[in-house]
Amino acid sequence: MSPTMPKIKAILSFALTALCLSSNADAAETTVAVAANFTAAANDIAKAFEAETGHKAVLVFGSTGKLYAQIANGAPFHVFLSADAKTPKQTADEGLAAPGTAFTYAKGKIVLFSADAAVVDSAADVLRTPAAFSKIAIANPLSAPYGAAAVEAMKHLGVYDGLKDQIVQGDSIAQTHQFIMTHNAQLGFVAYAQVIHDNTGSMWLVPESLYTPIRQDAVLLKTGMNNEAAQAFLAYLQSDAARAIIASYGYGLE
Repeated sequence: MSPTMPKIKAILSFALTALCLSSNADAAETTVAVAANFTAAANDIAKAFEAETGHKAVLVFGSTGKLYAQIANGAPFHVFLSADAKTPKQTADEGLAAPGTAFTYAKGKIVLFSADAAVVDSAADVLRTPAAFSKIAIANPLSAPYGAAAVEAMKHLGVYDGLKDQIVQGDSIAQTHQFIMTHNAQLGFVAYAQVIHDNTGSMWLVPESLYTPIRQDAVLLKTGMNNEAAQAFLAYLQSDAARAIIASYGYGLE
């Protein structure tokens, strides 16, 4: 934990406590840009946040790269929940985010997943038998950190060169998951959070030693510095209640 984290948490905790004391008549609204892997968890957190504080979080989902591009082009987001740590830092370095407000809200994990219960084996040997399938889906590694992690894992396993002609790319991890669920790809790499509660398919949890840790950071954007709901949302994201939701989707926590 960085030396500034206790100070940040104290400030945000104070903001949440103060705002929770306000009446619903004073409720505010914030727009939050959310990396697609965090969709289900973010929806649950937004509902709990509104019930607790009266404030509303409007969520906009997409790949980290595309959300960053929208922020850089003036999109009216107040908070950014990225799928990496690099992009929030970049927003701060470029004057798009409030300095010193970034923190890690989740640590992501990837899985090899198929909607067919018989496709992915417990050792992922299917990756070494490309004749067993025609398409394998990943998120665009240039704009989606989970896609980059998938490529990294395949290269560590020594299977990437043999599979690259069968790879289909989704614009985001959400579209990648859709490719698999609609059988446009027989299997693919997605976020563990997307399938942790799916009992119909087959999956292999990729060892975290095979890819760079997916540290997902949140940051307060400059446009949200005077937005009470934005500050309260970031505070709530660090609360025990929100952390319990995050953990329930298989994410690691700091």
